[in-house]
Amino acid sequence: MAANTISILKPSVNNLSVRIFVRAAGLEFEEVDVWGKKSTPEFLGKDPADLTPLLEEDGLAKGSLWESCAIMQYLCNKHGLEQFYPTDPGQRAMIDSAMFYLIGTLYPLVARATYPVLGFPQYAGEVGCSDAGPELKAKAQLDAAAAIEGPLEAYRTFFLDGKQFIGGETPSIADIRLAATLEFLNAIDYELPSWASDYMAAIENALGDAYSEPAGDVRGYVGSVKTGV
Repeated sequence: MAANTISILKPSVNNLSVRIFVRAAGLEFEEVDVWGKKSTPEFLGKDPADLTPLLEEDGLAKGSLWESCAIMQYLCNKHGLEQFYPTDPGQRAMIDSAMFYLIGTLYPLVARATYPVLGFPQYAGEVGCSDAGPELKAKAQLDAAAAIEGPLEAYRTFFLDGKQFIGGETPSIADIRLAATLEFLNAIDYELPSWASDYMAAIENALGDAYSEPAGDVRGYVGSVKTGV
């Protein structure tokens, strides 16, 4: 029996980060695709936020845990995976900061720019799901895409600062989270700066099939949306 169960949605880059991580870390896991199966009383009993990825494991205080960064942090702490999440306070602070900056700043921009194309519901209170007309919604989407350049530059100059990865010589959980997120930009044919394209290629090369196999699900979904197939 697997040590843990991870409920996932294959088209999601939030889910992709954990799917890459458990494979790269060599952890034993059972993966359950819950596409079309969320929001049930059984699922909400474990996950009242109705979010994926969802980790279920006996070692957790409530038996379950959602949010991709929290799941990766927990598994690194439990299994002593310092190569992905260093215990040195200064190094760990950089990993944490890079992930929190993604969640709070970069990912909302990526979501606003790509969700309309991907057919995902947007967040309450935003232009995309308001009563605004199509012109205003299209402008909001374009504005979000244009704003992505700023956070990306912050990753280059601050978190990477001449290093190959945020984690240094090998990819950290922050690198996995960032690379997974950038996969969605293919939906809008976003032209990444050359350093970012090289960075994503280096992560995939370093992690091999652990990255490529689950990333194939996201790429397949994005491709099907773009071609209408």
